[in-house]
Amino acid sequence: MIVSTLKDSNRMEPLHPLFKPLFDYVKSHDLLHAPLGRIEIDGDNLYVNNVLAEGVPAEKQLLEAHRAYIDVHILLEGAERIGWKALEDVTEEVKPYDAPADCALYADSPTTYVDMVPGQFVAVYPEDPHAPLIGQGKIRKLIAKVKL
Repeated sequence: MIVSTLKDSNRMEPLHPLFKPLFDYVKSHDLLHAPLGRIEIDGDNLYVNNVLAEGVPAEKQLLEAHRAYIDVHILLEGAERIGWKALEDVTEEVKPYDAPADCALYADSPTTYVDMVPGQFVAVYPEDPHAPLIGQGKIRKLIAKVKL
């Protein structure tokens, strides 16, 4: 898992060829006021889900893991906590990996939490089961899907 700010996203861009197009797009568009839903940047290789969701209590949020995409969670408004646990440490599988949905779910408790404020992002790789949207009230965020 990588935690940073949009201001410093250029440090992360060398890690994947689609990171620069992602951050260039996010920085050059007013996505806080854009319609909710999917925003295609490069088809299924790179797209963003613009969401407004209600925060969930930590004890009710499951860990999710992906294999085909890196998730980049970019907070636009509100406060969000994201839980994390190493893939090799999860044991309580709730839903086996579903390839079309690119998701497996686990009921394990996270071992680490990151508290985010607007302008920050978290990038999670396949080895990073994560529990997003922990918090209270409305959370406006982008969930970028970056094809591996």
